[in-house]
Amino acid sequence: MAAAEGSDGGKMIVLISADGERFELPEAAAKLSQTVLYMIEDGCCYPSIPLPVVDGVILAKIVEYCNKHAALSSGADGSSDAASERSKEERELKIFDAEFIDVDVTTLFHVVMAANYLNIKGLLDLACQRAADLMKGKSPEQIRQTFGIKNDFTPEEEAAIRKENAWAFNNI
Repeated sequence: MAAAEGSDGGKMIVLISADGERFELPEAAAKLSQTVLYMIEDGCCYPSIPLPVVDGVILAKIVEYCNKHAALSSGADGSSDAASERSKEERELKIFDAEFIDVDVTTLFHVVMAANYLNIKGLLDLACQRAADLMKGKSPEQIRQTFGIKNDFTPEEEAAIRKENAWAFNNI
C-alpha cells in the first residue's frame, strides 16, 4: 500500500479513532508514538492505522501534540544560529506544553490513557506531571474531590491506615 504524500513531500499517515474519525499527519509526527512506529515498521494497516481505544476528541489533541513536537525535532544543522533558533523553539514548546496540558481532569485522564496506549513518552510524562501537580499539597479528601474518587474506606479502616502511615500524613 502506498502512503499519501504531504505538501512537504513526506509520507502521510492516517490514524483512525475508535469512533471512526480520521486524522492525517506526517509520518515523522506519527512516529512519536512507539505503538504507531511499530505498526508502520511491521507494515500493519499502513498507511491507515486504526486506534480502537482512543476516541476522536482525544486523538485530535494527540495529533496536535505530535505535530508540534515533530516540527521541533526536524531541523538544526549545528551552527550557532541553529542553536539559538532551537533554544527559542524549545521555549515556545514549553509554553505550548503548559497550555496544551491545562485541561479538565476527565480530559487529562483520557490523555494519560491514550499516551500510555500509544507509547508517547514525552506526552505521558507531561500528563502524569500535570496529574501530580494537581495532587501536590492536597489532603486525601481534596485529592478525592479533585479526581472524583469515592472513599471506600470505613472510618475505622481510614484511621488505621493513617496510624500505620503517619509519616505520610505529617505534612498535609
